[in-house]
Amino acid sequence: MSSYEFPWQRTAAGANLLSDQGDLGVTIFEEITALALQHDAINLGQGFPDTDGPQMFKDIAAAGVTGRLNQYAPGSGIFPLRKAIAQHQERFYGLDVDPESEVVVTTGATEAIAAAILAFVNVGDEVLSFEPFYDSYGAAIGLSGGVHKTVALNAPDFQPNITELRGAFNERTRMVVLNNPHNPTGTTFGKELLAEIVTLAKRHDCLIVSDEVYEHLTFGVDHIPIACLPGAWERTITISSVGKTFSFTGWKVGWATGPANLIAAVRTVKQFLSYSSGTAFQPAVAQTLGSEARFFTDFARDLGERSEVLAGGLEASGMRVYRPQGAYFIVADVAPLGFDNALDLARQMPETVGVAGIPLSVFCHEEGARRTRTLMRFAFCKKPELLIEASRRLSTLTSKLGR
Repeated sequence: MSSYEFPWQRTAAGANLLSDQGDLGVTIFEEITALALQHDAINLGQGFPDTDGPQMFKDIAAAGVTGRLNQYAPGSGIFPLRKAIAQHQERFYGLDVDPESEVVVTTGATEAIAAAILAFVNVGDEVLSFEPFYDSYGAAIGLSGGVHKTVALNAPDFQPNITELRGAFNERTRMVVLNNPHNPTGTTFGKELLAEIVTLAKRHDCLIVSDEVYEHLTFGVDHIPIACLPGAWERTITISSVGKTFSFTGWKVGWATGPANLIAAVRTVKQFLSYSSGTAFQPAVAQTLGSEARFFTDFARDLGERSEVLAGGLEASGMRVYRPQGAYFIVADVAPLGFDNALDLARQMPETVGVAGIPLSVFCHEEGARRTRTLMRFAFCKKPELLIEASRRLSTLTSKLGR
């Protein structure tokens, strides 16, 4: 058990935000953003789009604000949105979801993740995730008093070693938190691996929380929700949001689906976090989920093309590039440039070449940070012209470093 005096310290420590002395410090995200601003650098460390989603959906939300949608929504979300979420799950994945009892709308996917973990994890319970991991997982596990265990995702394919995965489960494992497609590596998990996770979860009687916010953003591979696999539904909470697919990250409208007993527990915790939010946005989100299939495929194809633009610039810089299968991010190895720590290069790049990225080590615990120390994450969910300019700048990196 941790020796932290207060829950906020466990939360911060879980997200790698706390020093060894127990103090909050400036995070690497804040540090790199400040350097990017200081040197007018293109900030590819920030994982959000620099353009909004379709205007028609903004108009629906605006009509809600100027109309009568400015009070609390029902705690579970308005029924038209819950119905649209259920129809989305059936339309794309063949899942039969009851909008009355098997859907809850949340303040973004982050709240859904926190509510799911807080609903089921007791002090001392183990929660398993892959590493690198989205920092929200560590924060929520820390707040719950749980113990965060990880299984490594190693380059070049960022897939887990099955023997290590099996060995990570034990009688104390309460939950597996899965992120597919995966932030920050950009990998996706296929049916064989997902089936193994289901088998292990059943064997050890633990829950699965599947964060699928990038579900429609895959490049040349199909997304497979783990809840679709035999034996998974009854123990799986599936989470997604409007933010990534439709480029409305500021709307903070997410949701969780799953069996009624699990969703009731998530809803119970969620109602004492935010109760409800985004009333005016919820009808607009319901409309987005009914978009033609072409919207989803075109957006994913466009995003994949942007990843290739950035990949070219990173390769021209001399880095080794690991092309993503999905999500917003691309990982590159700086070791070929003569750096044994990506943090050192990350601090130099905004001034040297006018581009900013984030070391992958910040998404890991101590051992994982050592394992990923030469890797950097860059976001390609940006305007094409910005990525072209970033690639041009990156191509000059080797010469500017004098290497």
